[in-house]
Amino acid sequence: MKKILVTGGAGFIGSNLIAKLLSAGDTKVVCIDNFDDFYPKDIKEKNLLPFKANPNFEFIEGDIRNMADLDKATDVNVIVHLAAKAGVRPSIVNPILYQDVNVSGTQNLLEYAKKNNITQFVFASSSSVYGINENVPWTETETLMPISPYASTKLSGEMLGHVYSHLYNIRFIALRFFTVYGPGQRPDLAIHKFFKLILNGKPIPVFGNGETSRDYTFVDDTVSGIIGAINYSDTNFEIINLGNYKTVTLTGLIESIEKICDKKAIIDRFEEQPGDVPHTFADVDKAKRLLNYNPQTDLATGLLKFKEWLAV
Repeated sequence: MKKILVTGGAGFIGSNLIAKLLSAGDTKVVCIDNFDDFYPKDIKEKNLLPFKANPNFEFIEGDIRNMADLDKATDVNVIVHLAAKAGVRPSIVNPILYQDVNVSGTQNLLEYAKKNNITQFVFASSSSVYGINENVPWTETETLMPISPYASTKLSGEMLGHVYSHLYNIRFIALRFFTVYGPGQRPDLAIHKFFKLILNGKPIPVFGNGETSRDYTFVDDTVSGIIGAINYSDTNFEIINLGNYKTVTLTGLIESIEKICDKKAIIDRFEEQPGDVPHTFADVDKAKRLLNYNPQTDLATGLLKFKEWLAV
């Protein structure tokens, strides 16, 4: 039976991943999370509630920068490293903290993997590493020009993985996530925020003219890609996009949410934010080839599922 360490497992993507892993019945999961105050602790505790009674689940409240906390996880075969300081805009305000958690924390986990002979390491990277690049859809071989401290830390994590893969034979799979949404999404993210504000008849903040676009990826599809990476064994280092291979403008997203809510949005318009990239768009051919990845959920279906979750 595999035992998988999921860092940041109390969060949005982590809790969805853990639910899927435990549902198979043949996997043990140990989750480490420090309940970072980026958003309320009670949301994360609620995310973990369904797993608490499962004998294949173990929780460690701890920090990835602290080796003593990591050492509480024993007999681990695979690491899925999702824990990070999140958000482009906050990283501009506090870049040193982002460097500490996202880069030093990743290095600490790689040291833990080396020490415990763990040879499968799946890393949550980000589409933000591409920066401003009009050559869409983006393949993994694009020139990278990150424009925020957050994006820079994710690129640093990828390169640390390359070092440890080369020196210590750790299979390192970096997955570049593209705007993941769905049940459990963080409350600070646009889709969650827009639904709540529109349903309550309050203005939504829109940065720029609405022509920025994103490759919105439903969380179940992202989780399927992560599981593919957990089971991948052909090569020792890979960087792989996990997107939906579709791009939607901000105006188009708002119109889709308005339709599902049957309510018109009140728009409060602001200047574009420093560090935000204008467009993201993933080429997922590599993920299809290596991970058998096949995103199934279109935006309208995914938004409806999110609204149903929000109403519970």
